[in-house]
Amino acid sequence: MHVVVVGASGNVGTALLRRLRADGNHRIVGVARRLPSGAEYTGMGWRSCDIGAPDAVSALTGIFAGADAVVHLGWQIQPSHDRGQLRRTNVDGSRAVIDAAVQAGVGALVVASSVGVYAPGPKDRRVDEAWPATGVAASSYSRDKVTLEGMLDAVDSRLRVVRLRPGLIFQRDAGTEIARYFLGPLAPVRLLRFGRVPVIPDNPRLRLQAVHADDVADAYVRALTSDVTGAFNIAADPVLTPAVAASLFHGRTVPVPASLLRGGAAASWWLRLQPVDAGWVQLALSAPLLDTTRAATELGWRPTVDAADALRELAMGMAHHAHAGSPPLSANPMSPGRLPGLLRGRLPGTGNPY
Repeated sequence: MHVVVVGASGNVGTALLRRLRADGNHRIVGVARRLPSGAEYTGMGWRSCDIGAPDAVSALTGIFAGADAVVHLGWQIQPSHDRGQLRRTNVDGSRAVIDAAVQAGVGALVVASSVGVYAPGPKDRRVDEAWPATGVAASSYSRDKVTLEGMLDAVDSRLRVVRLRPGLIFQRDAGTEIARYFLGPLAPVRLLRFGRVPVIPDNPRLRLQAVHADDVADAYVRALTSDVTGAFNIAADPVLTPAVAASLFHGRTVPVPASLLRGGAAASWWLRLQPVDAGWVQLALSAPLLDTTRAATELGWRPTVDAADALRELAMGMAHHAHAGSPPLSANPMSPGRLPGLLRGRLPGTGNPY
């Protein structure tokens, strides 16, 4: 199969390339704005393309020519203080990828959506793919995912469209990236070497799901090599609660009202102390728990790593500054979100890490 992977050098892209190469029977082309250099990105073709650029549709149509399928993983989490840049990639760039896939006549388009596309939902039961995909209004990430899925709705009669809606995605090599993007330079991540987090904020709505990047990659390959269409929830057990985190990291839970969680995130983000705004807190409090029955029955997909082990692996990756040889997964100490970068004036939530 001739597969083009857009956003191939990030967390999920790196895992997907690993899986596709292991299969040994695919022609793989990776697309990224800045090309990676690590050994894990060899043995395949690479094309540089800024999917948010004005000429992106033309460039991508040429790259997609002859492809059996396109996987669209291109997405920016940072810089959170530059909403225009995020929309340029996440909305305009996604539109370019979709238009180019149609114009190039590819057979299938498999797209990274998210649990964040769903409307607020229950934390005491699981919802399937029929739950309203209308998002969480306070979260710009969620709003952009809703916009993305609306664009997919408009073309899903013209090619086979699959959208995966995973929970949080963890792997060791994403440790530095996730710490930079979500915790910032002041978080004492090296303390995780001891496997301890003394205090865990506790709120009844802080119930999240996660999945290992290799298991997400497996879901993408299954979607690519089958004839399925539509949305698939992707997540592993157990549900990650404050109590589960406290047990994993030998800490204790402390009740914290939702208003304080949101207020603390908003104030520290505004002061450039950490890189995520209050919308991410509201998304965590609002996102429903996912029922993955459809992925199991139609894709034959089941996770091989449970969510607690995936979280533990990520924590060790954070503690040891694990990384890979691509700009998104870089361990460059001068990047925004790293302490040396902060000392050079590179504030959390600024700059373009992609």
